[in-house]
Amino acid sequence: MTSRNTAVTARATVHGYPRQGRDRELKKAVEGYWKGRVDADALRATAAGLRRTHWQDLADAGIHEVPTGDFSYYDHVLDTTVMVGAVPARHRAAVDADALDGYFAMARGTQDVAPLEMTKWFDTNYHYLVPELGPGTVFTADSAKQVQEVREALALGLTPRSVLVGPLTYLLLAKPAPGVAADFVPLTLLDRLLPVYAEVLADLRAAGAEWVQLDEPALAQDRTAAELNAAERSFRDLGSLADRPQLLIGSYFDRLGDALPVLAKAPVEGLALDFTGAASANLDALASVGGLPGKRLVAGVVDGRNIWVNDLEKSLTTLGTLLGLAGRVDVAASCSLLHVPLDAARERDLDPQILRWLSFARQKTAEVVTLAKGLTRGTGAIAAELAANRADLASRAASPITYDPVVRARAAAVTDADTRRSTPYAERAAAQRAHLGLPLLPTTTIGSFPQTGELRTARADLRAGRIGAAAYEERIAAEIGEVITFQEKAGLDVLVHGEPERNDMVQYFAEQLTGYLATRHGWVQSYGTRCVRPPILAGDISRPEPMTVRWTTYAQSLTSRPVKGMLTGPVTMLAWSFVRDDQPLGDTARQVALALRDEVGDLEANGTSVIQVDEPALRETLPLRAADRPAYLRWATEAFRLATGGVRPDTQIHTHMCYAEFGDIVGAIDDLDADVISLEAARSHMQVAHELAAHGYPREAGPGVYDIHSPRVPGADEVTGLLRKGLEAVPASRLWVNPDCGLKTRGWPEVRASLQTLVTAARTVRAELPAARAE
Repeated sequence: MTSRNTAVTARATVHGYPRQGRDRELKKAVEGYWKGRVDADALRATAAGLRRTHWQDLADAGIHEVPTGDFSYYDHVLDTTVMVGAVPARHRAAVDADALDGYFAMARGTQDVAPLEMTKWFDTNYHYLVPELGPGTVFTADSAKQVQEVREALALGLTPRSVLVGPLTYLLLAKPAPGVAADFVPLTLLDRLLPVYAEVLADLRAAGAEWVQLDEPALAQDRTAAELNAAERSFRDLGSLADRPQLLIGSYFDRLGDALPVLAKAPVEGLALDFTGAASANLDALASVGGLPGKRLVAGVVDGRNIWVNDLEKSLTTLGTLLGLAGRVDVAASCSLLHVPLDAARERDLDPQILRWLSFARQKTAEVVTLAKGLTRGTGAIAAELAANRADLASRAASPITYDPVVRARAAAVTDADTRRSTPYAERAAAQRAHLGLPLLPTTTIGSFPQTGELRTARADLRAGRIGAAAYEERIAAEIGEVITFQEKAGLDVLVHGEPERNDMVQYFAEQLTGYLATRHGWVQSYGTRCVRPPILAGDISRPEPMTVRWTTYAQSLTSRPVKGMLTGPVTMLAWSFVRDDQPLGDTARQVALALRDEVGDLEANGTSVIQVDEPALRETLPLRAADRPAYLRWATEAFRLATGGVRPDTQIHTHMCYAEFGDIVGAIDDLDADVISLEAARSHMQVAHELAAHGYPREAGPGVYDIHSPRVPGADEVTGLLRKGLEAVPASRLWVNPDCGLKTRGWPEVRASLQTLVTAARTVRAELPAARAE
């Protein structure tokens, strides 16, 4: 499209915006509230101020319609649980007593009441709180939050579009509540839930909302005929309501497949679709169903999940094609901008040329506005922006940062033998038992220990030049000594050095590998108030020098018990980074694996007998469509084996995964050929242990018995009960005892108490077992 089309008036919008604020003000306010330093009124005022700032920033940038309802103190799925009144029975008293405290109790638990289970939001690194439903669930509408935000936006003179999790996705994400039969299907509650959504829609219309967006990303996954029928019924019933705003059904993260005809025929006023990455297949699919005549299409042509500058001319071509397929085409990012940092312009430490390759939430907003302007007024109206964009894309493609011939040659020379251990597991297990001399039910932790304020201050002082490297390293050495001493006194069997020198399990390594870029302000919400700064994978990867050997060997020098070397695996290094989009992910994973292979070899050569290579992202990166999964799992498991396959038989390789649905990747977990795997299991009541058993998993496993994402200290009976439940699935000769995840975010008092409980429980159950290691 090159000329001005006066018949086209494209508007710019987004589905959501980063919640935390420029300097993580929401995180600080919420955590201040938890600690009693901030009262409820001050917390609400901070939240309202952030919403106002974000909406005004969007409007000032040229966004015509601002999203409301996407803001959350903790999680938007939990907000939906509140909106539909699906509060678990164990939390009702807390919610009735104080709605805000009850909300956080559902998210974090209390000393006496467990929180909702947490897992990954589709294939992102954002965590949501899983709804718990059962045959007796009674839904009731509570639209106060959603209505309030619409009114706030209207009061600012803005046009709001309320964005809600749709009823189908809400039910498909839910699980049977504790005590409910495992085969209960939450989708059977759809007819109860739809009237509640109808009531919420009526409330929003009365508040002044002209449009409401119902997000249904579950439709980007493979769905059964029954589920598609439920979708058709859901949109038909809500679309036929007399008292409602105009409805926009949104989906993103992948192509829609069989769900697209259902959406196209739905009696609603518009669709919001993703046209980036794999979801670009939606373009041809939309044409094949006859388009959306007379309907609004919000076209997600700017990638809302990655940070590379948009190819504006390519997007304009897509938008031009879409003009012939819908009654009205508006421009948007592909999904909520929750998944990217706020503003690339703050990254003053990056080379200015590299900075022009990057697009964070504010830059993506500008791209959306530019594309809407070009679609409405023609390319002549955005000629300068197009020229600058072409130059930025060419600069990145030609940069020596992106291409290292030595790295590429090494990756090309990898053979199948490089990705296999030299001996089968049974022989390795015998050698490791003889070498390590561990008891039945050996106890360990996942890796990190609390990152205290003193440690963070020391890192900040080092960066600012207030202390020198020697003083900083003295502080790190002292912390490692304290962590080793504590673990020995607590009675743990396999120790860790605690990772006091690490800012983040991915960023720490990224800062030491070529090809990565690190940001200073690129914070992204992972869950609740937990924010991370994903590094940027910009070019070919290599390891100039050892990354972890010094502190691991120092820790080992302080104890006679084995100390685990701790590394982050290749898939997680990709998944928790913003990855390059100019080559296949499998190629990048192989480069990272080779760098890690060098590190594993150096750890082993320096006396480390237990090495953990964490892959918590293996499940979350699983493609949403089943047809795409075999290829992904092939390169993902190969990368792990390439990183770990060169060690001796008596070196024990561990891996760790957390907070995801593991049942459909148990085969891939087996293919990793790790000697020991630790997994999240406390909130899911040992479900994963039984999934491993059903698969016939032959190696050692540590399903977690201590939920570290909650501040509560588990009781001895609770941990002992979980451990006995684990023994129902995994023989004592292959069962480890460990927390769900690392302890970085926890405080020392709860960690000390919880780990002592863990060790006591292991000893209690160990005493009930035969002394022999026979299965």
